[in-house]
Formats: sequence, C-alpha cells, structure tokens
Amino acid sequence: MPKLVSLTIDGRGVEVPEGTLIVDAAKKIGIDIPVFCYHPKMESVGMCRMCLVDVGRPVRDRNTGEWVREPDGSLKIQFSPKLETACTTPVSEGMVVLGLTDKVKAARKDVLEFLLTSHPLDCPICDKGGECPLQNLTMEHGPGQSRFIYDEKYHLAKHVPLGELIILDRERCIQCGRCVRFQDQLVGEPVIGFYQRGRALEIVTFSDPGFDSYFSGNTSDICPVGALTTADFRFEARPWEMKSAASICPHCPVGCNLTLNVRREARAGGEIVVKRVMPRQNELVNEIWICDKGRFAHHFAQSSDRLDKPLVRKGDSLMPVEWDEVLDVVAEHFHAAGSDLFAFVGGRLANEDLFNLSKLVKGLGADAALYSRMAGGELIAKVGVGQGTNFSDMGSGTAILVVSSDLQEESPIWWLRVKQAVDRGATLIVVNPRPTKLDRYARHQVRYPYGSEAVVMQAMGNALSAKRPELAGKPLGTGLMREVEAAAQAFSQAENGVILFGSEGIGLEASQALAQACANLLVITNHTGRPNNGLVAVWPEGNTQGAWDIGFAPLADLETGIQSAKALYIVGADPVGDNPALAQAIRSVGFVLVQELFLTETAKLADVVLPAQAFTEREGTYTSGERRVQRFYPAIPSRPGTLPDFVITSRIGERLGMAIEGRSAVLVMNQIAADLPDYKDVSYQKLAEVKEQWPIVGRQDLYYGGTTYENRQGMGVQLMPAAQRGEAASLAWVQPVEIPTEADSLLAVPVTRLYDRGRTVTSSKVLMPRIPEPYVCLHPSDGQQLGIQDGEKAILQWKGNSGEASFLMQVEAVVLTDASVPAGIILVPRSMGIPIFESVPVNILQSERVTG
Repeated sequence: MPKLVSLTIDGRGVEVPEGTLIVDAAKKIGIDIPVFCYHPKMESVGMCRMCLVDVGRPVRDRNTGEWVREPDGSLKIQFSPKLETACTTPVSEGMVVLGLTDKVKAARKDVLEFLLTSHPLDCPICDKGGECPLQNLTMEHGPGQSRFIYDEKYHLAKHVPLGELIILDRERCIQCGRCVRFQDQLVGEPVIGFYQRGRALEIVTFSDPGFDSYFSGNTSDICPVGALTTADFRFEARPWEMKSAASICPHCPVGCNLTLNVRREARAGGEIVVKRVMPRQNELVNEIWICDKGRFAHHFAQSSDRLDKPLVRKGDSLMPVEWDEVLDVVAEHFHAAGSDLFAFVGGRLANEDLFNLSKLVKGLGADAALYSRMAGGELIAKVGVGQGTNFSDMGSGTAILVVSSDLQEESPIWWLRVKQAVDRGATLIVVNPRPTKLDRYARHQVRYPYGSEAVVMQAMGNALSAKRPELAGKPLGTGLMREVEAAAQAFSQAENGVILFGSEGIGLEASQALAQACANLLVITNHTGRPNNGLVAVWPEGNTQGAWDIGFAPLADLETGIQSAKALYIVGADPVGDNPALAQAIRSVGFVLVQELFLTETAKLADVVLPAQAFTEREGTYTSGERRVQRFYPAIPSRPGTLPDFVITSRIGERLGMAIEGRSAVLVMNQIAADLPDYKDVSYQKLAEVKEQWPIVGRQDLYYGGTTYENRQGMGVQLMPAAQRGEAASLAWVQPVEIPTEADSLLAVPVTRLYDRGRTVTSSKVLMPRIPEPYVCLHPSDGQQLGIQDGEKAILQWKGNSGEASFLMQVEAVVLTDASVPAGIILVPRSMGIPIFESVPVNILQSERVTG
C-alpha cells in the first residue's frame, strides 16, 4: 500500500497516495482546477499555466525537525512567493492549496487573455462549440474584454489535412501539446510534432501518408479546442443536437466501449443516423481510447447496400417476398432436412443470436460449426486470463508473451495496452516469423520459420522441464534455441504471465496446435488460475469467444461438412468471399439459407436470404477475448424489413414446433445464464453495473479528460476460467502441422491488416484512402528472382483443393517488396480481394509481370 498524505484544498481535507499531483487530488474531492495541457493519462509538462494555484507548506524547525505551530496550536503554513502549477506539483503532508484567491483568479484571467490574443472568434461555427474547454473556461475564468486589438490577431491556415482522417485549424491551436504527447508518449509513434517557435509554432505531420497512426482520432478527443477535428464529423453536427447510446465495438476481440452520437437528419430523409463514434470509459477494457477502425468503420451499418427485404430464389434471380411467406419456406426445407441440416456462423454474431441458433440446430439433431480460422476457444475457458485481469495493472513482475500475431493490425488497443505495460516495467516476449511494430518494446524476440510456431512454444516448455528442445523430429537450430531458452526463463521467472496468440500465417489445425502449446507453457510455469495470468486468443472477430462458449467450434474440413448436408444455414459468414472454391460445394446443397446484412458472394448463391439488423439497431452482448461479457444498446431505429438474428431464428423454430425465446434479448440472456455454468452470474442488470473509475471522466469537465464519455451503462462481467475455480489444468500432447513445400515456388501465408477490403470497412468513405488495392508482399531477393519490381502488378497463380480435384486460382495483385519478409515467403493479406485458403497449404506456382 502506498503511503497516504493528508492536505487541504480550498478548505476541504483530502487523503491521497504520496506522489499524487495537486490537480488529481483536487479532482478526487470534486474540485476542478482548470487545465489545458494536463491530461491524467500523460506525463505533466506545465506548459499552459492555467492550473496555477497558491501552495502553502508546513514549516519545520531547522534545529529540531519538528513542525512549527501557531499560538492556537495549528501548523504554521508558509506560502510560496509565486504561484505553482497544480499539474506538476506533488502533494505533501499538511499542504494547503488555495485556488480561489485574487492572485490565482488574476493569473487565470491573464492566461486566458493571452491565449485569446490570436484565437479566432469562430465559436458559432466551430465543431468544438458546446464541448470546448477554452470556451467553458473563458466563461468561468476569463476577462470580459481584451486589451488587445482584433486586427493584430495572428492568422494561419485553416482546414489543413494532417492526413485523410484528421483536419487541423492552425488558428485555433493553443499549443498545449496534448496531441503530440499522446502520439509520442502513449502510442510511441511521433508522427506529428511542433514546427517553428514562438507565435509561429504549429502542428505538422512527419509521416507519409500524413498522421500515419491507428490511434489518430483520439487526439481530436483530447484536444482542448477545435484545432483537431475528424474528417467525417467536421461541420456535421453540434454536440447539443445529438443523443447518445452506449455500444461495444464489433470489429475485434478487445470489445472497446463506445458511445454512438446520433441525430435526425434532413439529408437522410428525416432518419436518425450515427454522426460520430466516441470512446466510453472502461479502464478494464479500453481505458478512454479507441482505434481509428472502431471510430470510422461504423458506416457499414447505414450503408445503402444493406439488405432490407427477405429474398427468395426464383429461377436465376433473388426476388423480394414477405417475412411470413419466406419463413414458411425455410421451415419446410429445414423440416425436410432434419438432422442433415448443417449450420455455420460467424464470430460477429451476438451471444443471443448464437444461443438461439444452437437451440434450433440441437432441436433438429443437426450439426453446426463456427466459421473461423482460429482454434483454442475451449482452452481459453480452461486457462484463460483470470477474473480480475486488467492490463493497466501489469508492469514490473509481469511477463507478456505475444506469439504468431501482428498485434497492432489484429487488435490495436491490446497493442497499446501491452506497450504501456512495458512502459511500466513489464517484460515483453515477441515470438513471430517476421518483425512487427511490437518488437521495439520486446526484451526477447524469437524468430521462427513459418509453420513452426507450435514447435517453438512447446520447446519453451521443454527447455524448462529439461526435455529435448525439439518436437516431432523437428530440431531447433542453436541460435534459435538460445533465444527460446532465454525467453522461456524470463517467462517462467515472472510473478505473472500472460500469453496472447494470433493467426499470423496459420490455418485451423496449426492454430489448435499453437493454442495447446501455449496452454502447456502456462501450466508448466504456474501462470493460470489468477488475475493477470493466462491465455488470450487474438480472435479475428469480435465475438468469436462467445461462439466457443456457447458450443460452436470450427470444422477442419468445412467443404466435406457442406457437401454432406441437405440444407445449409449460414449466418454472419461469407465463406465464398474468402474462398471461391467453396462455391461449387454450396451450389450442390439442396437448400441454402443465408442470414446477412449485405448480399455477399455467399448470399448470391443462396435460395433464401434473410436481412438482419446491425449492432447499432438492437441490443445484445459480446464476449471479449478476455472473456468479459459486455452489453450494447440500440442507438438508431432498426431498418424497416430487418430483424435481429436471434428473432429470425426464433421465428423459424416456432414454425418447427420449438420453443425458442425471441421476445427480447434480455430473456435470451436469462436462458444463457441458466444453461451455461460459466454464464450463471451474467444478467443484463449485472452487465449494466458501473463503479468509480480513475481518471474521473464526465461531460461537465471536458478540459480534464477530453470528450470521452463517462460510463453509465455498464462495465461488463468477466467470466472465471476453470483453472481459477480450482479445476486442474493438465498438459496435452501437441502435434504440429506439416506445411509441404514445392520446388521453385513461394509459400503463401495469410496475414491480417486492420484496414482491409471487407464490407464493414469499405463502406467508410474516409477510410478508403487508407485501404490499399489488392497486394501481396515478398522479400526483394524473391522479387528479383521472379523479375518483379516493387509496386508492379503481377498475375499470381496457386493451387488449391476442391474435393479430390486440384484446381488453379489466378488473380491480379500489386507486388510489394519488403526486406522484413522472410525469403521464400509471400504474405497474402486477408480480406483484401485475394482468395485465402485457410485449410490447405498454399504455394505460388507461377508469377508473370502484367504488361500494357
């Protein structure tokens, strides 16, 4: 426990830990000391001087060391001759702080008067109006008039793009440095900074493309004026015109807490639309930050391409029909298929959708699978991170191992929180075939050949148990073994240990082997069954873990599963879009139902397509990669003609004589809690509970923490893994997956990019400039051998499998060369318009330069 210090601020006593800054101590008792440059998440700099206060300290006798007292027995307080900055001054025992004296008031008024000497008078049109710290603090502390002449104001360029996403109004900038310090200190990507000096100082971007960071939108939240605005919200609405709804980001397994600002809009035909996405504070999940994909990729939910009517195939066309008619058709075919129905679902569905679908499938005695490239969900339930885990608590004494994952591309906020844990002293171990941005913070880096991820992780465990450092006849080289042993020792010696595993270059079977090897290492090192210890899967979708918990698992041979069915029920997945080779198998099935937001490549082959609601239009829950169940709320009215997935499944079940709850998501969650032991303590009431968080963020004091929203709608419930309940976690044999190679060919491995060409991203116009055209990446020596230069287009051919027949797939793509890519490897980004074959090894057979 830190030592506590007692002091008085404006006549009110407070006790805070030693080292607390005056501005934070005041905040804890509801006293707001005005600030501009200070932010509770960043180091203090004392630049703006807005937080000046009178500080008095008890006097000690120099001879005896005892406190000097007044005649009445009170401590004698000596005030500093000058005012001090509350944001850089730590508290001390007996300190007296005065923030309301005439001296302090005059100083604050002077600071504001100087700030306003060159600030434009554009409050009526400024996007920050209504939530502007400068505006609010000027009204409270500023002068009624200025001694400076308006014509002498310093004029600078307005509407200066720092990149495609962030716009700078140079005149409005008060040079507080919050944005620069956020990118430098918290993100570690100093892509913006100060240029010139004095009155000519301005913010510029140092990167190409401009402001090249996945976290750029956060700077607009913490900017205390309207200098930084986002491209999709600038001049779009005023804060007081909008209403707010709590939500959860659906794009990755972090489960960031969001606030959706909505407004009725004339140009949308009078409909209520989402105007912007803002962070909602949850210090256990995303703190007060979100990535730019979560902020800008929400437009898909209101895309004009959304399905809004059920469709039934008539001849070669899909024709709109009424709900009752189409559900009767579906029920008839499902009844006829019976146990020969095969369903598979995507990881973006809510828990309520998944549970109802599971009941329908079980009621027919049929099979179902999760459409996913990753395995290991059952191991997360056993040895996942313990209840109470919080990355913010990780620092010295914690080892974090990230394997087979480009974490910034797959889950940016986890990348940010891991980086901050390292800043606090945590030991980071990165195990990956190629360098990533996380490497610069790693104490240990282990490079392995693609396909050897499970071998390396098992070797770590073997190194600690004195077994042979090899697996399945795959010896490790001397250099690699030294790295493995050093990393294993560092991980085993840490008090707390967390492993995050991803899907860098691997398919389903390899993922299962990797997950088991990671679980084995956690068991061997006793890093299970308590907070800040355990396994985390960097899932490709937001609720993949929820699907595993409810009973869905991926199928190793998806094609065989499809071909053996008489009817298919595909929900929230587009397998044909990822792997066109599956189209033939799906066409061979007698009846295909697809339930989706868009007419995907898979939906185009369906006999029936049912339109579902987006996450912005309904309520439900997601389970994050840390197994934290969180609730999202409806923000806008549902699109006419659509229904929530769980309601659609319920109505199909009703026609089949099954009692499947479809009246509300709340009632479905009650059934989940009753049926699944791990979810027994979960209820919508429990999910809505909140507790006090630090820093204290609210809408009344936007200058302190920025425009992040206070969390009043719920912080979620983290599930307890079996190991924490006292169930023994045992070791299991790992069988690595062999990846065959072919002479004169490159091994193609799939990787993840945050900005891909999936429908949830391409619907955002502001993100489109950041989304590259289809490309692959290889080592320069391979490009030279093939006669391909960096940036040229090429025809790529590779071999896949379709049942027993081989076939060739051909696609045109840009070829980029990068020395960080291992020789003999070609990186193929997922969801980038290039087919990916997850279940079979893929080799490049031929590459030809495109001419003309």
